[in-house]
Amino acid sequence: MTAQLEKTYQQLCDASREATMIGRIQHLLEWDEHTKMPQAGAAYRADQMAFLAGLVHQKQTAPEIGEWLDELVDSEFTADPKSDIGANVYHLKRDYEKQTKLPQDLVEQLTRACAVGQQVWIEARKADDFEQFRPKLEEIVRLKREQAAALGYEATPYDPLLDEYEPGETTVNVARVLSELRDALVPLVQAIADSSQRPDVSILARKYSIDVQEAFGEQVAEQIGFDFGAGRLDVTAHPFCTGLGPGDVRITTRYDEHAFSDAFFSILHEVGHGLYDQGLPREHYGLPIGEDVSLGIHESQSRLWENQVGRSHAFWEHFYGAAQQAFPDALGDVAVSTFYGAINDVRPSLIRVEADEVTYNLHILIRFELEQALIEDRLQVADLPGAWNEKYERFLGITPPNDAEGVLQDVHWSAGLFGYFPTYALGNLYAAQFFDQAKEDLPILEADIRRGDFSALLSWLRANIHQHGRRYTPAELVERVTSSPLQHDALMSHLNEKYGEIYGL
Repeated sequence: MTAQLEKTYQQLCDASREATMIGRIQHLLEWDEHTKMPQAGAAYRADQMAFLAGLVHQKQTAPEIGEWLDELVDSEFTADPKSDIGANVYHLKRDYEKQTKLPQDLVEQLTRACAVGQQVWIEARKADDFEQFRPKLEEIVRLKREQAAALGYEATPYDPLLDEYEPGETTVNVARVLSELRDALVPLVQAIADSSQRPDVSILARKYSIDVQEAFGEQVAEQIGFDFGAGRLDVTAHPFCTGLGPGDVRITTRYDEHAFSDAFFSILHEVGHGLYDQGLPREHYGLPIGEDVSLGIHESQSRLWENQVGRSHAFWEHFYGAAQQAFPDALGDVAVSTFYGAINDVRPSLIRVEADEVTYNLHILIRFELEQALIEDRLQVADLPGAWNEKYERFLGITPPNDAEGVLQDVHWSAGLFGYFPTYALGNLYAAQFFDQAKEDLPILEADIRRGDFSALLSWLRANIHQHGRRYTPAELVERVTSSPLQHDALMSHLNEKYGEIYGL
């Protein structure tokens, strides 16, 4: 019997790896679409993407996979649910049950609509014309509602969409956690606004050569630990990271010669994602324990490197000399303390990806509430720009002057990524808890960062987070690593201490 179970398990693994390979070919086409593809190729690319999505769906829902899973579930092979085999079987069965609820036609329609939608969004954003994008977004929202209905839910159709990115989470729990965070954030934002101390942010708008920005960003990324022999950095309209296979992780950014922080911290952010992908166990690639556990945990890695590390004083004690050498005209007369204050400036802003560490989560709360309302049919797409502007006025006290800087600023809805936005805020919460634990386990961590030695921190992340893949749920992982459930205390402690010092609170 054991030999038969071994054969069945191997067949299941082979099928999973084959579906993953096709999915990564799809990711490669997505990467090309956002970095190299000419605009005229959009329509045929959408057909290619839809074809591959349908092929992946066929592979993932083949009847024999259900038969293999039935044979393996509750067998001696899966007695330990956290073993390699136990975890793989559990997650493959969970994925299979979800995928078999989705009609292939719906999968292909969604993929095609989103591939076209992203190109329409790019042009609509350039033209500051929401009406150009509205019909496509209405189609995508309709299809996402169909997807939620097919997957099934008890409380809200938003739940199955959230579960796609943060397995096991519910809308009600995320809303509770984020509302607690909001209640703690608002007084801090107000205290900073009332402070008489104001960093000089004008230094970040001086001229920074794009070529030098790219070289400096790559230098820092490599020193942190990103392997450019197994990855690359490119330019795109909206920064992202994608893993195309073991040994091939692509990160992207966008440059502005008068906005140093935008590209640099975008690179750090995507490097954090890339380090996670490069740290997953290669021998299990194509299987659940060779994949990231969730987007919230993935985001914790990017935010940790961007904020807890990259915006720290210790980090710039090491790198500031190199930055001055790279940009002598812009930074030659600027003290490190002045630069540190500028990169940690806090003020309400319009653009999420350029938001400071304190107000960032308010941007996420706005999107979280709006996309719930869209999916639950409490808000129509035509009314989205007005609802967006109203929430920005209420949450941040500012109103976008146009839709390009408002409702059209993010690519996510054009890509059908409903349920994705809250994982950004969850990532900030996880990052703070993980970094607190790393500091406890690595007593000289700050001194290491000050010396430009990131090896101990990266090794700690590899051992505690990356190597486990999907062995644990996000909730189990954070409890296992930090001995505490997801909560806002660690993040607020970090923000209050850091910005209390900067702003004299």
